[in-house]
Amino acid sequence: MKRRRLCALGAALLVTGGTASSGREADPDALAIPVEGIKASELVDSWTSVRSGGRSHRAIDIPAPIGTPVLAAMDGRIEKLFASDRGGLTIYQRSPDGRLILYYAHLQGYRRGLAEGDAVRKGQVIATVGASGNADPAFPHLHFQLLATEPGSGWNVGEPVNPYPLLTGRRGRP
Repeated sequence: MKRRRLCALGAALLVTGGTASSGREADPDALAIPVEGIKASELVDSWTSVRSGGRSHRAIDIPAPIGTPVLAAMDGRIEKLFASDRGGLTIYQRSPDGRLILYYAHLQGYRRGLAEGDAVRKGQVIATVGASGNADPAFPHLHFQLLATEPGSGWNVGEPVNPYPLLTGRRGRP
């Protein structure tokens, strides 16, 4: 049941977003690539790649030079600014309907003045790419994850959803 709901969420985001090949106008609620200057064709599906300790990567990594602007991938509200050992400087953003958490990690820094509770618009600069947390300093990148959740749930509660197909319109890893 939960898997069906996640597939429906992904399909809804893809359908509302449209693509160049679909002939539809892009919907303003669709996801934007969250790193300035990166094209969909440059993204790599690192979903399920093996990480230290045998962990499965439940996100995608978007390589970019340190200091590259990180953009809000959709309209929403900043739910949590958080520093952790693994993710380093992170941002948790909630979608307007409360059913999706967008997680941005390994940041160099936040946009000046950014605070929890701030409304953000798709494409707005919210941070800069870095290599904080457990990221390899030789590989600065944005770790980007989606969590399907329920309105009112905790800022870090949800079921991971592969953002790759939603950002590119191409099939991702299961």
